[in-house]
Amino acid sequence: MMKKLFKRMFKQKISTMESEDKIIEYLILSGALEMAGINAENGEFTYTMTSKMQEVMPDLYKEQLNFVNSEIMGLWEKGFVTFDLFEDDPEFSLTKKCTIADEVSQLSQQERWSLEELKRVLLTR
Repeated sequence: MMKKLFKRMFKQKISTMESEDKIIEYLILSGALEMAGINAENGEFTYTMTSKMQEVMPDLYKEQLNFVNSEIMGLWEKGFVTFDLFEDDPEFSLTKKCTIADEVSQLSQQERWSLEELKRVLLTR
């Protein structure tokens, strides 16, 4: 996920893990990124952006916000998420459809990962 954002942000392919690692290290040291856990499917670290990202890399912050909003809307359209669009600061919740294995299995790998991230965020509130 971070690699995709880096590629879009820097308009070039990140050719080595070393350069990606340096960017991640810089963001962690600047307080803009925190480790959130480990991806159970591939063993890679997962990260969470902090509000500091707005100062450190505002374009990356906006790109991530747009991506998250797009993922939530996609899951909403498929009936996995519910929220009230007319609220000033709408909060989302998960529907019972999230507990039906057959329904979840029909999602793409990216959508399943996004759903798991939403669950993680809701548990840490």
